[in-house]
Amino acid sequence: MKYTGARVVIECLAEQGVDVVFGYPGGAILNIYDELYKHKERVHHILTAHEQGAAHAADGYARATGKVGVVMATSGPGATNLVTGIATAYMDSVPIVAITCNVACNLLGKDSFQEVDITGITMPITKHNYIVRDAAELADTIREAFFIARNGRPGPVLIDIPKDITAAVVDYEPVDITTFEACEKDSRRMPVIVSPSDDDLRVAAQLINQSRRPFLYVGGGVIIADACEELRAVAEKRNIPVALTLMGKAAFPALHPLCCGMIGMHGTKAANMAANNCDLYIALGARFSDRVISDPRKFAQNSRVLHIDIDPAEINKNIHTASSLIGNVKDILIKLLPLIEMRDADGWNEQVSEWRQHIPPMYQKETDLHPKFVFEKIHDILGDDTIITTEVGQHQMWAAQFYPFSKPRTFLTSGGLGTMGFGTGAAIGAQIAYPKRYVVHIAGDGSFRMNCNELATINHYNIPVIIIVVNNGVLGMVRQWQNLFYDKRYSETSLDFGPDFVKLAEAYGIQGYCIRNESEFTQAFSDAVSRRVPAVLDCRMYIDEMVLPMVPPGKPIDELLLSVED
Repeated sequence: MKYTGARVVIECLAEQGVDVVFGYPGGAILNIYDELYKHKERVHHILTAHEQGAAHAADGYARATGKVGVVMATSGPGATNLVTGIATAYMDSVPIVAITCNVACNLLGKDSFQEVDITGITMPITKHNYIVRDAAELADTIREAFFIARNGRPGPVLIDIPKDITAAVVDYEPVDITTFEACEKDSRRMPVIVSPSDDDLRVAAQLINQSRRPFLYVGGGVIIADACEELRAVAEKRNIPVALTLMGKAAFPALHPLCCGMIGMHGTKAANMAANNCDLYIALGARFSDRVISDPRKFAQNSRVLHIDIDPAEINKNIHTASSLIGNVKDILIKLLPLIEMRDADGWNEQVSEWRQHIPPMYQKETDLHPKFVFEKIHDILGDDTIITTEVGQHQMWAAQFYPFSKPRTFLTSGGLGTMGFGTGAAIGAQIAYPKRYVVHIAGDGSFRMNCNELATINHYNIPVIIIVVNNGVLGMVRQWQNLFYDKRYSETSLDFGPDFVKLAEAYGIQGYCIRNESEFTQAFSDAVSRRVPAVLDCRMYIDEMVLPMVPPGKPIDELLLSVED
């Protein structure tokens, strides 16, 4: 078959099972958008208000489904507007394919109108990227990009296509992607999938069986590997306390008796104390980030570390290990389970349970509208299948602390990059992926300002996302640091100027609610749920509500601030 390069793009997306893409058109990518128009019954396009919103929407779609999200943008500023979204996906190992178009090949490198070297710009923040200079290679390049994005440790891949390549006519033959994935087209780029040996598995099992104070540190890799059931089986067989990273939230039920909650800078007392008092620290699909280990010299000093991860580059990168297993976490846990011996709950479990009883005093105070109430009420009304997205800041930590997540892929948040403005786009992507499920987006007033233009997208497509703006009139997390460590010098963190979020929502044709207390929240949220339309709830919170516990910078993680008086 003879197709233009633009038609090849559409055919390859269909091959990959892609039925929705997010993006924003422009001159260089017009040929592809013309083919999207002709084939809109096959590939549905969501037009966002800004390319960054499109990138985050593709990311949210991928996090919610486990599939590859797709985003498109034109050359120059359109392509560079994707950079923050691509970096966000890269840091959190999210599979997206970004398709950009560039000026024609004969104009590359000549400072042409809207030309930018997007492959050079994104090289450090993609698993791989391409510029396609031969139309005959376009189809296989797209197929390879999807393979790389989804296999091994997932991540973003960018394909830059000059405009003349999208217009060129080439031979196209459809391919069974399972056959394509089985061949090694280019071993330098294809992810290398490895598995531990039987001897390595036996060594790891022996470490676990000999441990008297075992501890599980669970990251987002467990969710990516679809290994949550296997994690639970291992934890319950050995009665091992489980702590979760921000990206690992929802990998293990929050209300399970073995769950210690979140670990790290804003982790629970149980998680942080157990981490530094265990004798075997088992890391599953986690990368020992600085927000978890804090001072590496004082981290888990009296324990051996067993690290299980698909990415060999993470082993011994931040923390030295006694043993490691490299490979798919799900496959490894399946093989480990029969080698692990039963262990009854004992004094170690009792000690961890005692630590679990601690609740910071501030979370027991009476206020008109407390974050803890908001998150618990959302769960009470909507239940476990609700997808929660967040921006970044105090509200993000409160969501992680207070919402009792129990199912994987229900908590979508920017962990590694900490991207303010992420969540509105991510909520759009998640709701497009699951139109019948409830998606609730939690935003700080500072973060929400950054991408609130996507209210236009939400209204246009009638995407029934409920947005909760945790509005304390400040950049809350930065103010918290200023409060605790900068002698209350509140430099440029006050947001005591517009917009009025209710009026902003109404300007976009969306219902807005102003909420000052618990009864108003319950009534407004219930109304938004029952109406099943987009809504913005402007929730006024106390300006100096803090996220506690908190590990001061540079301190070991078991030296927590449990109250503002500490």
